[in-house]
Amino acid sequence: MSPNPTIQQLVDEETPLLQSEGNAPVKKPQTPLPWRQFSILLVLQIAEPMTSQVISPFAPQLIRDIGITHGDEALVSFYVGLLHSLFFATEALTIFHWSRLSDYIGRKPVLLIGLFGLSFSMFCFGLSKTFWSLVISRCLNGALNGNIGVMKSMTAEMTDSTNLARAWAYLPLAWSSGTTLGPLIGGALARPADRFPKIFGGSEFLKKYPYFLPCAVPATVSALTWIVVFLYLKETTIPRTNISQLLSWKKRKTGPLPALEPPPVSSSISDKPVPIRALFVRRVLIATGSYAGIALVDIAFRTVQPVFYSTPISLGGLGLDTPTIGTILAVQGMASGIIQPLAFAKLHDIMGAKKLWLFSVTCALPMVALLPALNTLARFNGVVQSVWYLVALQVVLMSSTNFAYGISFMYITAASPNRASVGATNGFAQVIVSVMRAVGPAAANSAFSISIEKQYLGGNLVYCVMASMVCMAIGVGVLLPRNMYVD
Repeated sequence: MSPNPTIQQLVDEETPLLQSEGNAPVKKPQTPLPWRQFSILLVLQIAEPMTSQVISPFAPQLIRDIGITHGDEALVSFYVGLLHSLFFATEALTIFHWSRLSDYIGRKPVLLIGLFGLSFSMFCFGLSKTFWSLVISRCLNGALNGNIGVMKSMTAEMTDSTNLARAWAYLPLAWSSGTTLGPLIGGALARPADRFPKIFGGSEFLKKYPYFLPCAVPATVSALTWIVVFLYLKETTIPRTNISQLLSWKKRKTGPLPALEPPPVSSSISDKPVPIRALFVRRVLIATGSYAGIALVDIAFRTVQPVFYSTPISLGGLGLDTPTIGTILAVQGMASGIIQPLAFAKLHDIMGAKKLWLFSVTCALPMVALLPALNTLARFNGVVQSVWYLVALQVVLMSSTNFAYGISFMYITAASPNRASVGATNGFAQVIVSVMRAVGPAAANSAFSISIEKQYLGGNLVYCVMASMVCMAIGVGVLLPRNMYVD
């Protein structure tokens, strides 16, 4: 007798994507990574953070140049923060729809749209002469960019349970490369006619648009990546419709639409993207919460860290100059990119997913605690060698904290109701994380300003707030299943 359809539907929607077989599964031999295809995703990972981070070095001067602050230096940080937050805010509004769309029309078309959006919006940003044109360009950058969730879906579809941890270990290397190259390009190529008069001094165009060149570099990288993706990247899922069928203005012929492939003999809801409500189940919410927790901790620290380094010692910082801060951040990005592929998979095999996640996030507590400790040491002895030892320790702890990202991605993939809903699950998770990344910088910077101005808790309010964020993230992590393949 066939099972009750309602029960069968519930099982299909509530059963995790990846499951272990039996109580004591036999360890499978490790499948090699599909490097030809996977390397294209790594290039995509480099292009994305490069595009978002390239404006960081010159954004303050750009805001001053366009005159929106009318000479009020206190407003510069506000408008710079707004530009950074706009990307994540608009991304939060659209990324789920892009990921959901990729479940229907395929991953590759959405990636191509996203790369076009990155390239077009960055060219527009470099040509902007007013604040509102900057806002529109930045909003386009976030709204047209659905690649983050789709890339994670493709990674899951290119791999299996034996090599998924290795794949997640390499993705942070590509991301760190982009976050390192972006600021270096932005800092080196901004105002090229002034910095390199012998080379660019005769260009009236670069004098009129002094920030076009640093924006054009990542825009061109995205355009070249578009060509590579179009020519060489293979689709990892079976499209269930095509773009022309989704366009309301497209006149359809009478009769049924032609099938994209021969229909299966029997169909099941497990072969189709599940309804959005099916994502609101415990395992998806916990996996998403773990990702949101580490993202909030990470963005809060990354926002406060350079401000702390540049703040005078007497006000609670270290009083470092801009080149020194840039060097520390670049070393931090490179260290994270190197440590991840070398140690992530090994630590995952030794500790297991849940223990490694909890260990990684717990490393954020001493990482945050080192900030007031550094200031205290500098107040008594100045920026001496021991201070640099603690800064190096902080860099190592930051790299260790980033292990939690790979684990969260694996949990989210495992929590997907079925293979056809991987894109929607990643998109849903990315929406929540984008909201955290839009709110986190404002919350952390506000707490830092209040700590300095009001001297709440002896000027340590911001560190208590950040420590609370870490504790909340750990609280979510405790709920993660020990074995991600079994609820």
